Amino acid sequence: MTSVALAKDHDANVVNADVSFIRMSDPDVTFAELSAVETLLCSPRVSNGPVTETFEKAFAAYLGRKYAVAVPSGTIGLLLALKALGIGPGQDVIASPYSFRETVHAISLTGARTVFADVDYWSGALVPAKVEERITANTRAIVAGNPNGHPAPWSELRAIAQRHQLMLLEDSTEAIGSRYKGELVGRFGDIAVFDFAQPLALTCGEGGMVVTDDIDIAVGLLRHRAHRLDNRSSVVVSSAAPYQAGMSDLTAALGLAQLKRLDEILERRRLIEQLYNAHIQSFEGIKPPYIGPDVTEVNWFLYLVHLGTRFTRSSRDAIVDDLRIGHVEAAAYCHPMHLQRHYFEIGYRYGDLLVTEKIADRAVALPFHTHLTDNQIEFIVETMKDASINIGAGAAIY
Repeated sequence: MTSVALAKDHDANVVNADVSFIRMSDPDVTFAELSAVETLLCSPRVSNGPVTETFEKAFAAYLGRKYAVAVPSGTIGLLLALKALGIGPGQDVIASPYSFRETVHAISLTGARTVFADVDYWSGALVPAKVEERITANTRAIVAGNPNGHPAPWSELRAIAQRHQLMLLEDSTEAIGSRYKGELVGRFGDIAVFDFAQPLALTCGEGGMVVTDDIDIAVGLLRHRAHRLDNRSSVVVSSAAPYQAGMSDLTAALGLAQLKRLDEILERRRLIEQLYNAHIQSFEGIKPPYIGPDVTEVNWFLYLVHLGTRFTRSSRDAIVDDLRIGHVEAAAYCHPMHLQRHYFEIGYRYGDLLVTEKIADRAVALPFHTHLTDNQIEFIVETMKDASINIGAGAAIY
């Protein structure tokens, strides 16, 4: 099938979405992406070629970082970052339990212990004072995220990391394009990790990127990621067993095309946010999404509605079910990490992180992508209002 036919099929799907199921996400794919993939498929080399390296250089330039290493996912990216820092068994890494993505599983994969700290009620980001309370002699690093695209308090977290001589890692898997004090997220950690899976603004199916300004860390990332064919006989390089965790050129070609259009994609998503904000104003008690005082710009990962304290976890789930019955895909934004079985088995219990549990029980993620129409968004909001009344809790409120 030609790229023209593929594009027509995609456009048809967008039109049909008005009368069928409204999905949580729908990638913003144009002829530019289709052409990039088609060109690569027609070339004599579709893997281990130059496209991935081109994507890495372009991504590093976009952020203003020196080095970028492409990986299969955000979780693998964080795993390679921790391995490059020599973090493993017997050491602690402080992280947030509040996220849509489960990137922090990488800490357990290294053999290190995950130490969760609680988050801010409004932003969902780690609270610096609560991070500092968790630091012990075994602590090696802090992994702080930008939840749902909202930047963490990086200046305070950096000060804590420096005071205790810890590495600061930035989980930007949900936040590409957001800015803190005028600077793009991905510039604040010693290492920062991005993810390119759906429903992110820049998506190439799967994939991720790790960025740093430290050449030693960059070399460590490359050694743990994969060995090039011409390095297999190197005594130095082959001393480390790699994960063979590279990115395919097909993925990189799609990612590179998306990166060139990123400003356009983010602008379209901001227009969708404005439509949501306009309709949600008629939903009694709902406030506009919170933006912290040092946050310059937020490019939301998902459109979140935070329900009030009179809502329970079960009523939140009932609202999600009602939306699905109405052909609207919705989801709980977060299932707290510390309550998932792996972490439950190492000692975490309900009540350990009260703020995380409180907001996680009442956050509903609604469809958020560039192909949504005004009519669809109005329908989504009205359906959610009706669902909140059906469960007997009235309108949503912070």
